[in-house]
Amino acid sequence: MPLVSVVMPVYNSAATLGAAIRSVLTQTHSDLELLITDDKSSDGSMDLLMEFARQDKRVLPESAPEQGGAGRARNLAIERARGDYVAFLDSDDMWLPEKTARQIEFAAAGRAPLTFTSYFKMDADYEGESVDFVPNGRVVRAREHVDYRAMLVRDHIGALTAMYDRTVLGTRLMPQMRKRQDYALWLSIMRDGADARGLTEPLAVYRAHQAGSLSSNKLSLVRYNWELYREHEGLSVPRSTRALAGAAWQSLRNSRI
Repeated sequence: MPLVSVVMPVYNSAATLGAAIRSVLTQTHSDLELLITDDKSSDGSMDLLMEFARQDKRVLPESAPEQGGAGRARNLAIERARGDYVAFLDSDDMWLPEKTARQIEFAAAGRAPLTFTSYFKMDADYEGESVDFVPNGRVVRAREHVDYRAMLVRDHIGALTAMYDRTVLGTRLMPQMRKRQDYALWLSIMRDGADARGLTEPLAVYRAHQAGSLSSNKLSLVRYNWELYREHEGLSVPRSTRALAGAAWQSLRNSRI
């Protein structure tokens, strides 16, 4: 059975962290390691992580040497990965129990080194567990195939569903950027020639605002998307403008789900 390295950054996430971790530990594919980097939390998150580690040897927490943001925390975890696959989950989201097993099967069948899935959205105040989640009709649908050109128009990959094959791509770190590091990683993988395949079955749950709201956090990403297109991808102003329009449309559309 392939080993899956699950990467989770944590910062002051004590309220949602337990449900996120349990959603990984209750996967039907149990051959995994949960690599968690705590980014100098002040709310007791690290104490909670150590308790999980005492109960399950697959939970492997570490504290970042200094606060560096989610991208740096993810990279510290990726550097420790031993798995055949590297997957990502934030500390306020959840996986459904069949997620890892279904995605490994899908990746192997399609010989796809980068895969992602559809996912549900739940309200920010949801207090249940992944095993209790009832499908609610709020689904962000995965596109079946995404290449580099399509990915430039907009980010089709929900980070909580992404998984790459380390045996094919090697260990791939996120670029050193303040935000949008996950998007930059998918683009760098695709720029090197690997397309992404999407599994249309929703297999994860994203904690979001109420349907119809477009948060200020999403609006603030406009600036970081522009920097990504211009500085990281080296796009011209016209191409960056088109890409930014696509990103804005995606945020608006997803906010209505």
